[in-house]
Amino acid sequence: MPVKNIVIGQGVSSEMYARSKELRREMTPAETILWKELRTNKLNRLHFRRQQVIDRFIVDFYCHQHELIVEVDGDIHEFQKEYDAERESYLNEHGFRVIRFRNEEVINDLQGVLKKILSECET
Repeated sequence: MPVKNIVIGQGVSSEMYARSKELRREMTPAETILWKELRTNKLNRLHFRRQQVIDRFIVDFYCHQHELIVEVDGDIHEFQKEYDAERESYLNEHGFRVIRFRNEEVINDLQGVLKKILSECET
């Protein structure tokens, strides 16, 4: 299945839609910090969506133009490494690139995180 068909025109269950809206309302502090820099095409005119449903997953941030998923990981991800690896593998198989940042990276080195995102978009 082509990547764009997964996101554009995909069917989204009412449960997934409601959950993505809930996640937008309850972003973590690190997600909020990063979103302030990504929203309204602030980062090099790149368009990002937050809490985007992609197939059966909800990703933190998504840039369709570059098929790039940006995940911001909190402490919970230390306990779900296997799940995260399977999820990332599935997304990679469908043409998406996934980059991950720890909450601390976003909070303590926001400019470094933004540079890494831009660099990933350039490749």
